[in-house]
Amino acid sequence: MKTLTLTAIALVATLTSQAQVKNAKTETYNVSGNCEMCKQRIETAAFKRKESKANWDKETHLLTLKYDSVKTTANTVLQRIADAGYDNEKFTTTTNVYNNLPSCCQYERKKASSK
Repeated sequence: MKTLTLTAIALVATLTSQAQVKNAKTETYNVSGNCEMCKQRIETAAFKRKESKANWDKETHLLTLKYDSVKTTANTVLQRIADAGYDNEKFTTTTNVYNNLPSCCQYERKKASSK
């Protein structure tokens, strides 16, 4: 039992260290969305191992973005989020990508883009 506990602790420590973002810069952005499925899609689009991760709040629509400023930029991550279908304060998704979101994820758009 003690060996199993030590193994579990070692595994958690390893996974945590691999998920850390070095040269971290943290910024906050407005990202459109509606539901828990949006949250999962937005955070997945923002995530890149050892490079960037994010937390999106569906109530406030605020994305807290943490990224390695040596490896990427906030604009690169925000563009990936827009490419996944979610408008943000820097980039808008295309109408086609937006229309392909599940109906629960189709938020009210401020302005549509026809890129």
